[in-house]
Amino acid sequence: MGLLTRITGLFSGGTVAKANTQRRRFDAAAVSRLTAGWMAEQNSIDNELRSDLDRLRARSRDLANNNDYVRKWLQMTAANIVGPNGFLLQVRVEDRPGVQDNLANNAIEAAWAKWGRQCDITGRMGFVDLVRAIVKSLARDGEFMLRKVVGKHNDAGFALQLIDIDRLDTGYNVAAAEGRNAVIMGIEVDSFSRPAAYHLLSSHPATGGQRRRERIPASEIIHRYITDRPEQTRGIPWAHAVIKSLHDLNEYNKSALIAARKGADTLGFFVSPNGEPPTMDDTEGGEPISVSVPGMYETLPEGYDFRAYESQYPSATYGEFTKAHLRRIATGLGVSYNTLAEDLEGVNYSSIRSGVLNERDQWMTLQSWLIASFLTPLYEEWLRFALLNGAVVLPTGSPLPLAKYDKFAAHSWLGRRWQWVDPLKDIEAARLAVQSGVASPQSIAAQMGMDVDDVLADIARFEKAVADSGVQMVSYDKSPPALSAPAPVAP
Repeated sequence: MGLLTRITGLFSGGTVAKANTQRRRFDAAAVSRLTAGWMAEQNSIDNELRSDLDRLRARSRDLANNNDYVRKWLQMTAANIVGPNGFLLQVRVEDRPGVQDNLANNAIEAAWAKWGRQCDITGRMGFVDLVRAIVKSLARDGEFMLRKVVGKHNDAGFALQLIDIDRLDTGYNVAAAEGRNAVIMGIEVDSFSRPAAYHLLSSHPATGGQRRRERIPASEIIHRYITDRPEQTRGIPWAHAVIKSLHDLNEYNKSALIAARKGADTLGFFVSPNGEPPTMDDTEGGEPISVSVPGMYETLPEGYDFRAYESQYPSATYGEFTKAHLRRIATGLGVSYNTLAEDLEGVNYSSIRSGVLNERDQWMTLQSWLIASFLTPLYEEWLRFALLNGAVVLPTGSPLPLAKYDKFAAHSWLGRRWQWVDPLKDIEAARLAVQSGVASPQSIAAQMGMDVDDVLADIARFEKAVADSGVQMVSYDKSPPALSAPAPVAP
């Protein structure tokens, strides 16, 4: 009995316990002959970017220049995040709680619209165009940079300069020391990793001539990127996970196209019985017989044979392989395959609606990030300069005072919204949501990218214009008519 107990205890405490310990480990971390080539190391994001960021950005830009799918994706990004008219500023100044100060609201919005036409220090872009360029830079390069320019360049005394991110020297790195901040890929940071200054090259690295490095305080720079990992100092191109797949697909398409072109021609080789080179023709220069002319047949030299070349392209599997690859790429880019590839074959209302709604959620998430990280801080800084320089003027000619900045700073932004996939169904759903009390007209208008106050003002102006003109309009019911069943057909 004692021997059996000892044997059982040895077995349970030894081999089985060890096996259980091994089974509790993560399979994804196991090292075996099947995963020996998976070289994954623990490293900080900044260390990875020091060696890879410039190459990543260069390859991303090359795809943006030469790859049709990346060009389409960048157009989609700008069109969906910014839209045709940009972000809509809604100033929300109140005289007292619940009572809007419409004079101040209109004056601030008018001053902002005027500044938007003068915001670019070069004078080449309005604010909407500037934001589109910023969004494309974000997607393509992973980050964007603006310099604030203070001076009498416009009424507000405040302008922006869009800077190529290549001028932020990735190769400039300095370790922290006593009384000296660290510099990480061109950005000087304090002990909390908060930017203190930016070290910019005086010209683009690709230009010739002598370049110097200029230290610009962080208060003069707007540098934004989406943070993927803690303690990240620079942005990563959004397409980084699919750059190699896009390149491989492009090379595959190139090879398939060349093979298909060869297969469309009648190509082949002249073969001599003894392996000697082809006979030279009688033309000046003595070129060998090697090129055929479309629609003509050559006479072979005596003793030579012709060996035809037959291409297997276009292959029956080409389309399905390309689709499968593009679906992976679209997933990595955060868009639907049908939109990226312009492929609506086999889709129906439910499937296209599901895909579009998921994609629009992604666009709205990016809009919210851009509003919080860029538009709101920019507006607040512009408002200070505009009030300081008397650029916001009431209809009476009186400028709004800087002393009431906190009152005048109340505002919100509306991003671009989209037309419905099936307008009748979605409008009916919105009407029922309002009637059932789960939504308000304000929220429905906001979902459509409109300000409900502007909608009411437009309706009031229209009805007043109709009344002043004396034109008899066909009356319209503000609620949709009830649908009636068709009359029965007489037998």
